[in-house]
Amino acid sequence: MVYISKVYTRSGDDGGTMLATGDRVGKDHPRIRSYGDLDELNAQLGVLRIALRREAAPAGAAAFVQTADEELGRIQQELFNLGAELATPCAAGETPKLAVHDRHVERLEREIDGHNAALPPLRSFVLPGGGAVAAQCHVARTVCRRAERELVALAHGELVRGEALRYVNRLSDYLFVLGRAAARAYELPEVLWDPASV
Repeated sequence: MVYISKVYTRSGDDGGTMLATGDRVGKDHPRIRSYGDLDELNAQLGVLRIALRREAAPAGAAAFVQTADEELGRIQQELFNLGAELATPCAAGETPKLAVHDRHVERLEREIDGHNAALPPLRSFVLPGGGAVAAQCHVARTVCRRAERELVALAHGELVRGEALRYVNRLSDYLFVLGRAAARAYELPEVLWDPASV
C-alpha cells in the first residue's frame, strides 16, 4: 500500500528524481519521459470518462457509455501498473511485481473487436471530431502514440518487456476504435479526411 504523508520533498529541485529501485536519474531521462507520458495519458482518460457522462446521449447509448466507462476505468488501473513497471528497472527474464501481461493485451484486442464489429468499414482517414467523446478519444490516442514512441526510444537503450510495448500499441488502436464507436453511439457523424476539399 502506498502512504504519502508529504507531497513536496524538495529532492527534485536539482532536476533529478528517484526510481522505485532508489537509483537517481534526471527528470529528462528516457524512462521518466516514458512513464510521464503514460501519466498524461491516464489523465486524458479521466477527462474522457467525464465526457462520456456529460455529452447528451440518445437512449440507445446507455450500454455503450457504461461499457466504455468500465473499460476505461480498468485501463487507468493497468496504466498505473505499467508506470510502476517502468519505474522499476529489472534484469532480463525478471517480471516486475506490478506489470502488464499478455492477458491485458488480449483483453484489449477482444474489446477492439467488440466495438469494431458494429462499425462500417473505413473508406478514408478519420479526423478528430464526431462529438466531444469521440474527439477526446482522439486526443487520448495521440498521447498514447507519443507514449509508445517514448517507450520504443527507451527500449533502444534499456530493457523493456515486449508485453509493455504491445500493450501501449494496442491501447492506441483501442482508443481509435472507441472514438469511432462513440460517434456511432451518440449518433454523430464521423469527420472524414477529404484531400480534394483543400
